[in-house]
Amino acid sequence: MNDRPSGPERAEHEEMARLLPAPAERDLPPGRHLHHKDTLMRLIDQDGDRTTARSRTRLLRPAVLLPAAGLALGGVLLTTLAVTGQDSAPAPSAAGEKSRVTAPGGAAVLLDRIALAAGRSDERPVTDDQFVYVRTLGTGNEGEMGGPVKLTEPSEREVWMTQETGPVIDEGLIHQDGSYIPLVVGVPDGETPVGYPAGLNRPTYTWLASLPTDPDVLLRRLTTEITRDQDSRDTPAGDRDEAQDAFDAIGELLRETVMPPKTAAALYKAAARIPGVTVDPDAVDAAGRHGIGVARDDVRAGWRTAWIFDSATLGYLGERTYLSRDTSMGRKGTLIGASAVLERAVVDALRERPSTTI
Repeated sequence: MNDRPSGPERAEHEEMARLLPAPAERDLPPGRHLHHKDTLMRLIDQDGDRTTARSRTRLLRPAVLLPAAGLALGGVLLTTLAVTGQDSAPAPSAAGEKSRVTAPGGAAVLLDRIALAAGRSDERPVTDDQFVYVRTLGTGNEGEMGGPVKLTEPSEREVWMTQETGPVIDEGLIHQDGSYIPLVVGVPDGETPVGYPAGLNRPTYTWLASLPTDPDVLLRRLTTEITRDQDSRDTPAGDRDEAQDAFDAIGELLRETVMPPKTAAALYKAAARIPGVTVDPDAVDAAGRHGIGVARDDVRAGWRTAWIFDSATLGYLGERTYLSRDTSMGRKGTLIGASAVLERAVVDALRERPSTTI
């Protein structure tokens, strides 16, 4: 991506650069995924409280939409409430409507600009005894698997995630629909509880900071970890798509955490290496904010997921997933889920709400 383009490619890069605003001097690093499917399903099984179980089921329902490979990465909330975002919600922007980029190279140019903006943001390290706090708005599909899409009403959720480097059992806490739901991990059924380490499925600030910043090396590292995770879950070979799995994995890492600027920049540059990544010129998050999207079609599932960025600041706004072809779930273009970040910060304790956001 650092090679100087020539001919038509150079003209395309110049056009993209003209359409996009200058990179913001400050930008929020993107965030992290929430939790993996198996853990939350065990929480439901272990909880005797019917009210709490119903709340968790509602939270989990969109998981039925994900292909097996996506589930292996723990993307249970890919199209619902688990999102990344900026410090606070910016004003809606319609600038994305002006950016009509359709050429394949457009996504690489856009991601390069986003990486530059993310790399310029201020670094604010997070210590092991702190928690990442994120308040989000989202909607998702609660319809039956393979049946017509039935979107939930938009709802807010708060989450606190521990940043402990070592293995943990208590990962954090969710507040939704008036209930506080503990996130307990590393508790296999019928076995002695064991701590769950930091890593791809529990990316702490320290773990993220340890990732390589060379985008090619980073992409290979993620691919290796994805494959290892899928092997451990006996994911069938037919359910694996290396390019889509890499896109999904990076999308997970762009949610609900505070990320070192250099890591955020490297992830965006790595995403530009994934074949099939394109630009959605006008994408809308769950809060109704317009932005420009970085998207990829999951041809196995028949839907398209777009990471949405503010067209003026290039800051992450949220995510949107919709059908890319007619399926049993609905007609092409049907919304499956959308999310938006409302607030994000670092706090010192569970249930503590921030006085300032980052």
